[in-house]
Amino acid sequence: GTLDDQHIACKVETGRALAVAGLHPATGGSGAELCSGDMLLEALVACAGVTLKSVATAVEVPLTTGIVIAEGDLDFRGTLGVAKEAPVGFEEIRLRFEVGTDAPQDKLDLLLKLTERYCVVYQTIKNGPKVSVTMKRV
Repeated sequence: GTLDDQHIACKVETGRALAVAGLHPATGGSGAELCSGDMLLEALVACAGVTLKSVATAVEVPLTTGIVIAEGDLDFRGTLGVAKEAPVGFEEIRLRFEVGTDAPQDKLDLLLKLTERYCVVYQTIKNGPKVSVTMKRV
């Protein structure tokens, strides 16, 4: 990503398009740029959806329809630095699948279990990997 020299934004080259992330409207943003928190939830939806479809194919669960929904709760006071007791970041994330299928419940239970196990973004969020941050002058 590169910092935008005109706005409070960061331009992210995705390989397919340029995504411009900025402040969420709740933190003073215009809403014209993408919100990185929303992008996190969108990445979870994308990964979970692809994983669900892959697993459904592998375990032979026919899906006629499918919707993947991710929701998250956060206290904007934390990221704005206006309340030291407020955490920064999502306090809770909920992932939900709504599927059309005539598969028996035991197959749906297996589908959910394997989707959780093999979804990279879900496992990354759930298990909190070691993360490091550095900065250098250029």
